Amino acid sequence: MLAQRIALLSLVALIFSGCAVHSGYRPTVDPYGDPRADRISQDLYECDGLAYQASRVEEESVRGAIVGGGIGMIGGAILGSLSGRPVQGAMFGATAGGLTGGVSQGVNADQRFINAYRNCMRNRGHNVID
Repeated sequence: MLAQRIALLSLVALIFSGCAVHSGYRPTVDPYGDPRADRISQDLYECDGLAYQASRVEEESVRGAIVGGGIGMIGGAILGSLSGRPVQGAMFGATAGGLTGGVSQGVNADQRFINAYRNCMRNRGHNVID
């Protein structure tokens, strides 16, 4: 019964860590003195798409969840074997490691998204404030 609960929790954690999306960041652009101010809306739209492609948020989150889950499973199995429950330890370790790895990689990918978005807008000649 406990093993089934841990397995279900592991599955849910891996699913959620793989569903990370970017934070919804949108740069603040100062239109004053911008010779291309009429293009701000279009450039925001295009740069959002380009930044999303560059950051690979979901891909990185899934990769982090898989690697973290694998490392956590090994560590959990080792610790669990000390108490005579290597399977439960492995499942708990996989859950904790998968969730931590997925979130960590998702945060890193989100920062790449923000940087790519800002750079895109600046390269198109806009004054990006944040």
